[in-house]
Amino acid sequence: MIQSRKAGLAHTLATRTSLKDEELKTHVYKKTLQALIYPISCTTPHNFEVWTATTPTYCYECEGLLWGIARQGMRCAECGVKVHEKCQELLNADCLQRAAEKSSKTGAEDRTQHIIMAMKDRMKIRERNKPEIFEEIRRVFNISKMIHSQHMKSIKQSVLDGTSKWSAKISINIVSAQGLQAKDRTGSSDPYVTIQVGKTKKRTKTIYGNLNPVWEEKFSFECHNSSDRIKLRVWDEDDDIKSRVKQRLKRESDDFLGQSIIEVRTLSGEMDVWYNLEKRTDKSAVSGAIRLHISVEIEGEEKVAPYHVQYTCLHENMFHFSTDIEGGGVVKIPVANGDDAWKVYFEEVQQDIVDEFAMRYGIEFIYQAMTHFSCLSSKYMLSGVPAVMSTLLANINAFYAHPTASTNVSAPARFAASNFGRDRFVKLLDQLHNSLRIDLSMYRNNFPASSKPRLNDLKSTVDLLTSITFFRMKVLELSSPPRAANVVRDCVKACLNSTYEYIFNNCLELFSRQFQPTVELPKPEKEKKKKKKEKEEGQDGENENEDEEEEEEEEEEVEDKQEERQPEEQGPSIQNLDFWPKLITLIVSIIEEDKNSYTPVINQFPQELNVGKVSAEVMWTLFAQDMKYALEEHEKHKLCKTADYMNLHFKVKWLYNEYVKDLTAFTDTVPEYPAWFLQFVLAWLAENEDVSVEFMHGALERDKREGFQQTSEHALFSSSVVDIFTQLNQSFEIIKKLECPDPAVVGQYNRRFAKTITKVLLQYCALLSKSFPSYCEKEKIPCVLMNNIQQMRVMLEKMFESMGAKLTEATAVTKKLDTEAADILNDLQVKLSTVLDNFSGVFAKSFQTRINGCMRQTAEILCQMKGPPNHNTAEADAEAALRPLMEFLDGNLSIFADICEKTVLKRILKDLWKIVLSGLEKTVVLPQSNDSLGAQILTAAKGLSNLKGGGEAKTLTPKQCVIIDAGLETIKQYFHAGGNGLKKAFVEKSPELASLRYALSLYSQSTDALIKTFVTTQHSQVHDGMGIRITGNEKIRPDRGSGVEKPIGEAILQIDMLLGKDRKVAVRVIAVNDMKWQTSGMFRPFVEVSMVGPFLADKKRKFTTKSKNNSWSAKFNESFQFVLGKESPDCYELQVGVKDYCFGRADRVVGVAVLQLRDVADRKSCVCWCPLGPRVQTDETGMTVMRILSQRPADEVAKEFVKLKSETRPAEEGR
Repeated sequence: MIQSRKAGLAHTLATRTSLKDEELKTHVYKKTLQALIYPISCTTPHNFEVWTATTPTYCYECEGLLWGIARQGMRCAECGVKVHEKCQELLNADCLQRAAEKSSKTGAEDRTQHIIMAMKDRMKIRERNKPEIFEEIRRVFNISKMIHSQHMKSIKQSVLDGTSKWSAKISINIVSAQGLQAKDRTGSSDPYVTIQVGKTKKRTKTIYGNLNPVWEEKFSFECHNSSDRIKLRVWDEDDDIKSRVKQRLKRESDDFLGQSIIEVRTLSGEMDVWYNLEKRTDKSAVSGAIRLHISVEIEGEEKVAPYHVQYTCLHENMFHFSTDIEGGGVVKIPVANGDDAWKVYFEEVQQDIVDEFAMRYGIEFIYQAMTHFSCLSSKYMLSGVPAVMSTLLANINAFYAHPTASTNVSAPARFAASNFGRDRFVKLLDQLHNSLRIDLSMYRNNFPASSKPRLNDLKSTVDLLTSITFFRMKVLELSSPPRAANVVRDCVKACLNSTYEYIFNNCLELFSRQFQPTVELPKPEKEKKKKKKEKEEGQDGENENEDEEEEEEEEEEVEDKQEERQPEEQGPSIQNLDFWPKLITLIVSIIEEDKNSYTPVINQFPQELNVGKVSAEVMWTLFAQDMKYALEEHEKHKLCKTADYMNLHFKVKWLYNEYVKDLTAFTDTVPEYPAWFLQFVLAWLAENEDVSVEFMHGALERDKREGFQQTSEHALFSSSVVDIFTQLNQSFEIIKKLECPDPAVVGQYNRRFAKTITKVLLQYCALLSKSFPSYCEKEKIPCVLMNNIQQMRVMLEKMFESMGAKLTEATAVTKKLDTEAADILNDLQVKLSTVLDNFSGVFAKSFQTRINGCMRQTAEILCQMKGPPNHNTAEADAEAALRPLMEFLDGNLSIFADICEKTVLKRILKDLWKIVLSGLEKTVVLPQSNDSLGAQILTAAKGLSNLKGGGEAKTLTPKQCVIIDAGLETIKQYFHAGGNGLKKAFVEKSPELASLRYALSLYSQSTDALIKTFVTTQHSQVHDGMGIRITGNEKIRPDRGSGVEKPIGEAILQIDMLLGKDRKVAVRVIAVNDMKWQTSGMFRPFVEVSMVGPFLADKKRKFTTKSKNNSWSAKFNESFQFVLGKESPDCYELQVGVKDYCFGRADRVVGVAVLQLRDVADRKSCVCWCPLGPRVQTDETGMTVMRILSQRPADEVAKEFVKLKSETRPAEEGR
């Protein structure tokens, strides 16, 4: 079965029953000898002479009248046949044989003998000149020489006998016609048929108004002359005036639609045939064909087959002899040139035989072609045969699909009229098409790339498949036959599917055999089994029992061999990844072979099919499924090194980019393979993180040993930074080389690597931070370390860009970089900036002691500058006062400028600027007092009980303020350094400068103005200004709690605003609830209410209630009345202090509360529920005001204010 499949269709598919029909073969053998001994192609031509008819005479060929007075036509001098001059070329008959037949009938014996002798001579010459023809006929039909000699004699005699002993009964059924010409004005015709055999003429009925009439009329004739012809003509019946006039002038009154002249000698047996209608003259307008059922009973040959069947027998036996017997199974392909080369089927002798038979017995050339195609289909897989079949079918297609000018019959109708048989040929093509698909589905085996002839056969096979598709589309006119390109693509995919399966299952063996030829491996048992099975199937005559026994033995043998080969696993393993690179190598070899060997061959569909691309697509799709599943399994166990997974990732990436990336099916899709390897790449990055951290430690230790030396003359940083980023860049280069096309996966890579960068750099910073303070005493190392941090920020930006970010001035905006990774790296930049700020701050603070010393010197110099303010000398005085500071700064900043990066230098300048201005403010403008007051203000801890115990506080004179103001300009210009230092905007907007200027501006203000400033700016003195609730009267409790954490009590006050001419405020202390106070003695709480605001020096500012004994929720119900100054209520506040009365020592503060009058100014009377706090909190403005007021010991209002705002609940409470 397999051997026959390799050659072509099985015998069941190609009908060749004539090879076994001995009776038919014998008859065909005789008929062939008869056709060849006296062939029409070599017979005596007519000897025409111009002839004058004396009576009306009609042409033998067209039956038209020989018109004219004289020399009307041509007459053969030998046989006497008379024709028009134009018809002499149409006459196809043997003159001598016709003459012999006529002479025998008319009794001209001498003439007859003369003609017979001439015919004998002709046959002798034929037999003598072409003995190979008759010998070939004998060999083809396997006739012995003796019997062949006897048949030759009888055949010669039958030729000489002519028709004297020949008789036949002919029955003709005129079935139908198709595609007739329209002769009537209505666009139709009224056709009928006349049929004449010899002198007998008959007529069918008329079918009105139909160009595809059906008659189904049967006529019978007797014929005694084998040279007679059946003259069949189709007419359009007319019954108008024109036709009647025409009838009087001519024998024909109706319009001629076409004719078919059939030689009687071409008829035999039962025949269902179509004949094309031919023209009678060049002026005839003819189209269509007519279908006849003909039954011929020749005397002595009553049961023979029709001549078409006889020709099929001859052709098939000729093909079988030349191919299977002489050729040993190889089809002999004749060499032929020219337009009709496709009509040459055999070598010269054999071709002459079939052509002469076809000519003698009326076999159409297209029938010959279809018969030969049928024969070739049994050998279609042999070398060279597909090309012949493709050409043959292409010409068959052209014959049926391209109607000639003489007919307008549709292609399906023309094909249906084929004498070969429509269904028979369609079935043949269907079976051939299926077989071709099967063979193309194994094209790598059937058409190996190593064989150029087989590659040519592959091309021809595709051409043949295309011709079948064309036949279905153009001849059968099927609506949507399968496109050849799609069929071939499906076949290619099927082949590639099986190829992939084969290389997957036999990967290691194939790899060793193909790419390691030195290593000899035993043949796989599977292949042995396959070969053995093919051998068994190819053998004939084996009984079933033997087959079953052999199969059982073979299965046992294979099982034993499989058990032996179990250690040599062909498939992939969970233990290692060795299988996959080898599989990739085999896949590449398949794709390359398809691309370089098969694509140029199967090039009939350049726009629709590229074998190399289909190969890449199929191979990748199948490989992807297996690779994905395998990596999922590996992910569960992770038995291999991450480096092995990375190497495999690179190979898979190369395979995709090289062969798959540009395929149409994948151009608009994101490939999946990066996602398969994601976890392994992340694992590799995790391992790399540990390596990077270890490398960072080593680099830092080396740098320490070398004393943090600059890497070069122009570089201001040390080697550790360069080493760290070199290692990080090398790691990231590996990730970049993966060329991952999946943005989501790249995002995960970047996020993981961003974490690695963050960990390495922050650990580096942490290690430096520990040791940085110890280096601050040295001159260069702190600067180099800060330069290192700055250089890390610069190199981080470059790495940022290499990871896909697009940096702008403000921040990193990314198109490619994952948002989360960008956030991580942005956050790292911020952290590095913070580290740099911290280093700069620590480094700057290392100078604070010396700067403070300079400031004290400045303060002493400034103290000595007395007198009225003078703006003209202020600048010189400022320079003199600041000389110690400037000398110190000059000595250090000149060094920093040489060894610091510009960014680092600016940070140091910023920190020094802050320290200088802060020192100027705290040491010169608002110095700490030596007494307890100053300490209490700064620590916000204790009261002013011993205010008079300290020395006199220092205060600035107006002149000193002017000098300091001028000195500020000098300091600003120094730090700006002509644009090389700090920006003017930073200097002007710095809070330190604003605070200092504000302090200077407050120096000249009165106590009332300062208190007003304090009240109007300090809105969050207790509990951040939150928690106070206001109700209409004491019976209405607040609808919410105070919201204060760790409450220590709540004071309830009734406020009555009497803002008339007297500007009074009445305060009733109702109670203090829930006081938190622990004491070992008696608890005697009382309430102290103070009015704070401007212009109250001449008014009572404080009232005190009576104390209560051991009451933690005390009710007082005492009223007081305050008189306000001339300012609006917004400038005043009430401060409530709850204290524990102590006899013989200072009262202790339980808690304080501050109520801004502006919050109750709009109410005439209300009750305020005020939570108590441990102390008053102020911002910088409030602290500055308190500092200035604390330096006015002679001002009672100032002293009282400072003391009031400094009162604090003791930490030890009442104990």
